[in-house]
Amino acid sequence: MPGWKQDIGARLDSLIARNAPKARKAVKWNSPFYGIEGQGWFLSFHVFNRFVKVTFFNGASLKPMPPGFTAKSKETRWVDVFEDGFDEKQMATWVKQAAKLPGWMP
Repeated sequence: MPGWKQDIGARLDSLIARNAPKARKAVKWNSPFYGIEGQGWFLSFHVFNRFVKVTFFNGASLKPMPPGFTAKSKETRWVDVFEDGFDEKQMATWVKQAAKLPGWMP
């Protein structure tokens, strides 16, 4: 992860580990994925030029719902994280909720 995105990635990884301690990690398509064994993947993030996109695979069930979606995204929701950071309290709430829900099973 280049530049400031490396710090964001480390902060996200640490936040996920604290709030979903049973989560397992894998790298698919150059992106870290987080999941609970037997439940599937609940979160992934991916680096873009101007932001890091944090995707919740069952995000439509989160309260409040993360803001990003399209008509085709169905249950998936995301939040774009820019250089000035992110709301760690809100992200922690979403991670805790997402880790309890059924995830994406490829």
